[in-house]
Amino acid sequence: MIIKHWKLLLLLIAALPAPGIAQDERELPPVTRTYAITHTTVVQAPGRKIEGATVILKDGIITQVGKDIPVPADAKVIKGDSLFVYAGFIDGLSHTGVIKPKEENNRERPKDPGNPGYEKAGITPQQDVRNLLNPADKSIEEWRALGFTVAQVVPHGVFLPGNASIIQLGGGAPDQSVLVSNSALYSELVPTSNVYPSTLIGVLSKWRELYKQATLSHNYEQVYASNRSGLERPVTDRVLQAFYPVIDKKQPVLFRADQPLDIYRVFNLQSELQFPVIAGDLKDGSLALQRIKASGIKIFLSLDLPEAPKDEGKKDDKNTPDAEKQQLEKRKKEALDRRVGQAAAFVNAGISFGFSGLSAKPKDVMANLRRMIAAGLSTDQALAALTTVPAQLLGLSDRMGTVEPGKMANLVVTAKPLFDEKSKVRYVWVDGTMFQYQATEVKKKDDGTKADIQGVWSFSIDTPQGKTENKVTFKKDGDSYTGNVVGGMITEPVDLTDIDLDGNALKFNFKITIDGNTVNVSIDGKVDGTSFNGTTSAGSFGSFATTASKDPKF
Repeated sequence: MIIKHWKLLLLLIAALPAPGIAQDERELPPVTRTYAITHTTVVQAPGRKIEGATVILKDGIITQVGKDIPVPADAKVIKGDSLFVYAGFIDGLSHTGVIKPKEENNRERPKDPGNPGYEKAGITPQQDVRNLLNPADKSIEEWRALGFTVAQVVPHGVFLPGNASIIQLGGGAPDQSVLVSNSALYSELVPTSNVYPSTLIGVLSKWRELYKQATLSHNYEQVYASNRSGLERPVTDRVLQAFYPVIDKKQPVLFRADQPLDIYRVFNLQSELQFPVIAGDLKDGSLALQRIKASGIKIFLSLDLPEAPKDEGKKDDKNTPDAEKQQLEKRKKEALDRRVGQAAAFVNAGISFGFSGLSAKPKDVMANLRRMIAAGLSTDQALAALTTVPAQLLGLSDRMGTVEPGKMANLVVTAKPLFDEKSKVRYVWVDGTMFQYQATEVKKKDDGTKADIQGVWSFSIDTPQGKTENKVTFKKDGDSYTGNVVGGMITEPVDLTDIDLDGNALKFNFKITIDGNTVNVSIDGKVDGTSFNGTTSAGSFGSFATTASKDPKF
């Protein structure tokens, strides 16, 4: 694996051989799996901070944390002055990296809509989300760039889409990414379109029916297994069998509860059927705090928040009486305040919770967290909901959630304190693999014109082996661009794809085949005149800070 990793890096970054190496054909050293973040501020857990500390990572494990720690000779040193180190964030309910099925056009209406069959009714609890993971899905990079290193992911769908798994967001192969398979049975209390159960009452009724049928089936299978003589062989039904771990209380049901009344429906099902429950993506649970606390349900609050109202330029509705309008605005404000203040209300009620990114847009997450903090949630409480609490709720506390020796090397490093408005993520480690992000952001041009990228650029990429270079050529073709990358061990030009220049924001991709496997390489950043600053990403092999300069001769 290490040899393949080094080989891959040589191809991706087209490393120029150092003097003397080609002549004596010495073996190149492997890429290090040892890192030292020195002279940094380490927030080991909410309320626990060490300044001027060193963190040592080796082979995917945090080995040492503290002051005056010697740096291993083989370590890649990250100078951590002015940086802040936190445990990687954990998302309790997400679709990150999960393939969304294509919607079928002209779906035929079943002959009997009242009995459409399991799949058409959205009843596929036996489905395993591991079969739906796409390591190249852009959502993995989007959430990882925020500091999220682990997520409990679920299939798309309604009613009973399938089983959840807890995965690492390193972009590796599905089986390598999975930490916990079948971590929960996922359910959405959403009616199925045009077939039974097409109403909410029908969904709840069908839920009870399936659970009770599964209980009878499970009991009969146990009786049959203890004494088969004279008994009819049980009929195999994978849908009913998917409920068995829930019936045995070895697996919880993870409900999406993003509608105000969903949490009460979950209460009723749990109270009646007595199975373990997690409620995720909860958006408005403030009015049910005491019942949530009494139930013991595990909670993941939504990271999605409604936009703050914009009063500028708003026209009054002359047909609405002033008193009625005031009452309407008051109710809207109360609903918004509940949503934004929900996390603080849960803390004040003594209810632990993590966060869910299921319905949130990555670009809004940090701003939404700051809004929650402004509404009464402390920074330590916000950090706990991203790290220690979800680790405890998902049974991962022995492996992650804090920055301590023995824990997995899942870290996020920022240039300022995490919730500072100007804070930027500089590095993320997922299972010991480093992803590096640009230190500065060049402002986009205001005149609407595009940067001039046509020509030859020298790219410099900061890898664990030091800085290396290659050549990238861009050619203008009408309103678009073509190009290629070449140099070093890439002896033949490789075509660039998906070249996207928006103002001074530049993105492009290329592919390399290694040992029969195709590796997608993506470069993303900002152009400022004849310079470029950005990031090179190569899936599970990591992300690396990248700069470039345009050759004035071309």
